[in-house]
Amino acid sequence: MAGIGLFRIFDPKVRRHLISDEGEVVIDEVRHHWVVFALPMLEVVIAAALLVTMAVTTIGAQPVLLAIVLILLVHAFWQFLTEHRDRFVVTNMRVMRIRGVFSQTVATTPIARVLDITLQKPIIGRMLGYGHFVFESAAQDQGFREIKWVSRPDDRDLTIQRVIQRTGLRASASVDVLQGDEDSDDDGTGPIGMDSAQEVSGSYAPVTAVTKPAAESRPAPSHGAKSIFNSERGNWIDNE
Repeated sequence: MAGIGLFRIFDPKVRRHLISDEGEVVIDEVRHHWVVFALPMLEVVIAAALLVTMAVTTIGAQPVLLAIVLILLVHAFWQFLTEHRDRFVVTNMRVMRIRGVFSQTVATTPIARVLDITLQKPIIGRMLGYGHFVFESAAQDQGFREIKWVSRPDDRDLTIQRVIQRTGLRASASVDVLQGDEDSDDDGTGPIGMDSAQEVSGSYAPVTAVTKPAAESRPAPSHGAKSIFNSERGNWIDNE
């Protein structure tokens, strides 16, 4: 428990970057796979072996060996902090990448700008359970081009695809509502026969009189129907 508490001290504090008053919540916070810590751990083991050697033997060059031990430990700790504080975050509104130890870089882009995602899983990655994401989008110049060493890549890919799909549907509905949804009865953003304004509001707006005598009136659905685009936090939590 003490070790877990120590790790949390070095967390990048992702939630301080959320727009909480607008209902933004974290869908997934992606940390690097444990394989990235293999080199720092190896350096720690080598440093420990050198210390044991210095303690049980009387070989010369003690100051040199001690300097090597300190360099290995400092470098291992720096690598640990760098990898531990590199986070890729998916929310219900956008994607973020937070990096840096002393100086921090926070790159963000709306989730709707993420166009294509390529999941790369090398042979060793398939055995150890990690992969790399390559994003083809308008966000690739902001640090989202490659997200490497992602643990459980298949689950993370499905999560991102779900968020993109839901956000795309919500964005289409919002545009149609702002435009008055005058293009057609069924704009393709919801079930057949239901326009976007109805999906968002959950009920039909009053129908104005039409000049064509052959115009057909729409059947009024029940006013208690719940919107399928409810933006409450519960709809965005991945229960799988």
